[in-house]
Amino acid sequence: MSEALPQSNENTADASMTSVDVAELYALLDDSGIRVWVDGGWGVDALLGEQTRPHADLDLAVEWKDVARLRQVLGSQTYREIRQESQWNFVLEDDTGREIDVHSFVFDAAGKVVDGIMYPAESLTGTGSIDGRTVRCISPQWMVRFHTGYRLRASDFQDVTALCERFGLEYPQEYKSFKKSD
Repeated sequence: MSEALPQSNENTADASMTSVDVAELYALLDDSGIRVWVDGGWGVDALLGEQTRPHADLDLAVEWKDVARLRQVLGSQTYREIRQESQWNFVLEDDTGREIDVHSFVFDAAGKVVDGIMYPAESLTGTGSIDGRTVRCISPQWMVRFHTGYRLRASDFQDVTALCERFGLEYPQEYKSFKKSD
């Protein structure tokens, strides 16, 4: 069963995910042979090459074939599942309250996503930097597209504005209306 990309939601956890945390987690997973893509707020900041705001969690996209290993590696770091939205999307939390929102998908032999969270294959082509570490992330064009179609928050406007300005992208229609009212 396939799913559309999840809508953005505000995380209310007290713990924050720092750039050092993200870089260390990314390195841990990468060194364990688990290929992940940074999504969400940290994905935006990776594309921008700097942290622009606090983040309560880390959103990661990962191939379904690597989910069991990801759970094992993060489990060794005290992460445990606290919520499951579906087979393809679940949230892990460590002993300090830091959360990782995992979005999984299945590639076919041609590299097209055919099941799970339906990331367009071209969205998984971004590269950014977090705390000096190069990371795979969602491409700028798709990051902007993923910030549409739901009730927008101030952080969404901040993220989309920064991405559109940095990468010369056109503002989505719903953001153009907001900018005119400023």
